[in-house]
Amino acid sequence: MILDRRTAPYVVDTDASILEALRRIGENQARVVLLADAHGVVRGVLTDGDVRRWLTAQTGPDLATPALEAASTSFVSVAEGTPLKSIEALMRPGVDRIPVLDDRGRLVAVAAPAQRSLTIGRHTVAPDGPALVIAEIGNNHQGDVELAKRLVDLSADAGADVVKLQLRDMAALYRSGGSSSAGEDLGPQYTMNLLAKYTLSVEDMYRVFDHCAERGIDVICTPWDIPSADALERYGMPAYKIASADLTNHELLAHVAAFGRPMIVSTGMSTESEISGAVQVLRGVGAQFALLQTQSTYPAPFKDVNLAYMDRLAELGDCLVGYSGHERGGHVPIAAVARGARIIEKHVTVDKTLEGNDHKVSLLPEELATMIRQIRDVEEALGSSGPREISTGELMNRVNLAKSLVATRDLQVGDVVSEADVAVKSPGRGLQPDRRDALVGVRLHRAVPAGDFFYPGDLAGQEQGRKEYTFRRPWGLPVRFHDFRPLLEASNPDFLEFHQSYKDMELDPDDFFEPGERLAPFFTIHAPDLYAGDFLIDLASPDRAIFERSIVEVQKVIDQARALREHFTVEEDPIVIVTMGGFLPDHHVRPEERRPMYERVQQGLERLDETGVRLTAQTLPPFPWLMGGQQHHNLFMEPEDTAWFCETFGRRLTFDVSHSKLASTFFKQPFSEYIDIMGPHTEHLHIVDAVGIDGEGVQVGEGEVDFRDLAERFDRLAPRAPFIPEIWMGHVNNGEGFFTALDRLEKWF
Repeated sequence: MILDRRTAPYVVDTDASILEALRRIGENQARVVLLADAHGVVRGVLTDGDVRRWLTAQTGPDLATPALEAASTSFVSVAEGTPLKSIEALMRPGVDRIPVLDDRGRLVAVAAPAQRSLTIGRHTVAPDGPALVIAEIGNNHQGDVELAKRLVDLSADAGADVVKLQLRDMAALYRSGGSSSAGEDLGPQYTMNLLAKYTLSVEDMYRVFDHCAERGIDVICTPWDIPSADALERYGMPAYKIASADLTNHELLAHVAAFGRPMIVSTGMSTESEISGAVQVLRGVGAQFALLQTQSTYPAPFKDVNLAYMDRLAELGDCLVGYSGHERGGHVPIAAVARGARIIEKHVTVDKTLEGNDHKVSLLPEELATMIRQIRDVEEALGSSGPREISTGELMNRVNLAKSLVATRDLQVGDVVSEADVAVKSPGRGLQPDRRDALVGVRLHRAVPAGDFFYPGDLAGQEQGRKEYTFRRPWGLPVRFHDFRPLLEASNPDFLEFHQSYKDMELDPDDFFEPGERLAPFFTIHAPDLYAGDFLIDLASPDRAIFERSIVEVQKVIDQARALREHFTVEEDPIVIVTMGGFLPDHHVRPEERRPMYERVQQGLERLDETGVRLTAQTLPPFPWLMGGQQHHNLFMEPEDTAWFCETFGRRLTFDVSHSKLASTFFKQPFSEYIDIMGPHTEHLHIVDAVGIDGEGVQVGEGEVDFRDLAERFDRLAPRAPFIPEIWMGHVNNGEGFFTALDRLEKWF
């Protein structure tokens, strides 16, 4: 149970219409609104159930009717000061929001069920959400407003969600009025002298808060006394931090709780009974709070940190928990997040040698940035406890490293598979070895040559492909030199796209065609994604050797495309698809760094002889799977700079639907904008589905792409661009994945 003093989401005017009240009910998601007059006196309560009952009683309901006509004017309420246990006893199904009224009937709070989430400025802290990272400036500003502002800027640049400061009224805080530390023990004397030098005034603190607003970062503050708390409330803090030293200061706890803001309470240098006593106070006044595990020594020995106690704090407070770190380094807060901390507080400084205890346990701005980045990495890595799913990268490595069931002899249509017909061999393209028992005894619907793979379709008895498909644009199939004929026997594509490996580039195409043979379909050719020695084409590389070799390898693909023309009858220049480069192993570059990279790509392209081909740049995903792991692409992702490259240098694109959908998700932009901006520059299409930010090659209809919208937009923007279904591993089992995609795409394209 909490007392929510942010009453605005619950209140509508007594003269508001039913429609206005319904909108407010939808906004607050509490299923209820309170109707208050101009003086704040509650005159009625309207629930969504009241609205339904009113609607069913009307022959011609008019939503412009005053909401008060449908509201209950006899409602459950409590007087200000009523104990929470008494309020909780009034809760029942349908009544989970109770207005708390003063002696004149004015609304002062709404009693509501306790929620295990806190809203702090622009951030929601929840059990299943990211950790709120607070950069604790504290008194590390050394009493200098400009240094405080600089620390705000550095914290914001490092990626902190919130900055925190501390406010003290020395006269109210110390028995001497803060004017003298004479007669105090050495520790308090040192602290008082330090604070006397470095404490900011209320006015100066407001100036720092204003700067936070200008930088767009939320700010909270620790009041060390009641006058400071009142000064902070006058400014309008979104939340308050209570220092460990004030955990037993129940007067301050209750005073701050009365503001109705979320409270983050540290529990350092406190016993469990003292923690329980503070929780009792906070619960008694209906506060929204979280507890932080804290070791209040500077620096704290690792042996005393005791992150495991966060579990106990969660039990004691029945609340969110976090960690406020005073140890050296940034690795313990990362571990705290892995253990469930939803709030992390860590001090930040510009110089660890400055005067004051906090500096030596603080992080420098670059260290703070590293800690925050690693926290986000850990949060991403935590995942869920749901059923295990194989990642895209694992699927690719499974093909490379796992084993499959293969035929030990030539098998014909109608043969029944026996134990002796099956062996376990790598790679893992076919049925996994654990399906052997299911395969033995199956009557084959297709011929399986010795050494070839068995596939799931063999268990189901599925025939793959059909001769005719109806599409509004030319369609083709991805093939290799060694497998295009079986796919041509199963279907009748308008063209073939040769997806080359570096080994294929060493082959003579003439070896795969009969003398004088000329196939009717048009063709396209896709440059290899990976070469021996882990080489990747990268025309944006600053490394001269990589840049020069990339030019050579792209030219070889162009030359091979020209050589293939003699085996096809269509006179239209073939399309060459190249991943132009711009990738890095571990990070994305800033947007302003991309144009020089594009210009270097163009410098490489100008060295090529493109006669007789249409060279296109493939659009790319943010996290490509290359060499068995994840990389970071930087070019041909965001539509604006991709379109700039095309317009500036007269270049065309192969629009890979999966890649660009992943990029739009990563950059949080509508995919429709990607299509609208890059569509006019599109020469060719790779059509395939996508999931998340790195799930590429997904079967059509099993991911997140809106194919109806995709088809409508490309019908307008690139109506003649040919396409292939580029399903990952779509070629196995005689093109099973490709034909499934074509069957599904036919209704849209």
